[in-house]
Amino acid sequence: MEGGNSPSLQLQQLPLATAAVSVQPHTDSFSYKENLIGALLAIFGHLVSSIALNLQKYSHIRLAGSKDPRAYFKTKTWWSGFFLLVLGELGVFSSYAFAPLSLIVPLSAVSVVASAIIGIIFIKEKWKPKEFLRRYVLSFVGCGLAIVGTYLLVTFGPNSHEKMTAENITRHLVSWPFLLFFLVEIIVFCLLLYFYKERNANYIVIILLLVALLGSMTVVTVKAVAGSILVSIQGTLQLDSPIFYIMLVCMIATAIYQATFLAQASQLYDSAQISSIGYILSTTAAISAGATFYLDFMGEDVLHICMFALGCLIAFLGVFLITRNRKKPVPFEPYISMDAMPGMQNMHDKGIAVQPDLKASFSYGALENNDSMPEIYTPATLPIVQEQHGSKGVSAPPYRVLEHSKKE
Repeated sequence: MEGGNSPSLQLQQLPLATAAVSVQPHTDSFSYKENLIGALLAIFGHLVSSIALNLQKYSHIRLAGSKDPRAYFKTKTWWSGFFLLVLGELGVFSSYAFAPLSLIVPLSAVSVVASAIIGIIFIKEKWKPKEFLRRYVLSFVGCGLAIVGTYLLVTFGPNSHEKMTAENITRHLVSWPFLLFFLVEIIVFCLLLYFYKERNANYIVIILLLVALLGSMTVVTVKAVAGSILVSIQGTLQLDSPIFYIMLVCMIATAIYQATFLAQASQLYDSAQISSIGYILSTTAAISAGATFYLDFMGEDVLHICMFALGCLIAFLGVFLITRNRKKPVPFEPYISMDAMPGMQNMHDKGIAVQPDLKASFSYGALENNDSMPEIYTPATLPIVQEQHGSKGVSAPPYRVLEHSKKE
């Protein structure tokens, strides 16, 4: 009986094994649907956020050009922009729960494209067709490249999916690829911070590299928090785990410091440069963090990785061309340029301006200490004063002294 029952048991196990194998294609198709849901949420969020910021900017400009005594936060336009901004950020936040991190981060190019299109639509000046194309040809080319890059990113993006449970997050957090990557980021961040704070290296690349390194940790924690909330909604509670609150605190802290460095960069450099360079550096750092922490490209073939990298490069070029076409603001000059007045000649007709440059003193009418000035035009002092104060311990006067001989 036992020997007769064993074949029937084996035959009954075959359908179970076949059913277990057939689950894998269904999982792959579902993962592609998750990628599409996450990409659409990210695109929607960036579009809505761009519209919201332009609405708030329009509210400020409208109040500044009118005699309305109300504050900006008492207008309906500003509050409409605020609620749209919250809705857009929620869309971007929720997109990290569905799609891989390396797919969601480069899609922020959509906000740059949307801002460029909104700026062209709501422009107040009237252009002839030729002048309009000449002025905005780079913007149109950049928008086209960014759209092509976005399509390649969505099509060939990584397809790695796993539930963001506390065990999975902890396992990724203590894995040696991420620990090595995190150690390198800490060393680079400390070096950049030393040069920025102690050596006054206020270069835009250094500041935006600090922002990018902090941003890479921000998106890693955002995906962990968003994924844990999604798993909790689906029925498996993750909000009682300590790792969830650790990731939440790290997300808030890195976002605050990231905004601080970004505000410092905006005070020193043009917003167009910050947008293009910051997008390239932040996207590169975030994709590297996603590849080491969540292993986004594990199991992907070489063709998909190459096409994804090509999409990133095309999106980088598109954002650069869009921001390249923006007008740079004219810096404020705190003095009257005397040589710019009609009929006013320069000092001694030698091309030396009476007023100083911005690098010199802001005092009105102060002459610049120019050592290249001819000696005959420099202020002269008495020889006796020079002999009395010509000791080695006293520093040299700010202007050179011209001694006139008796023959002159």
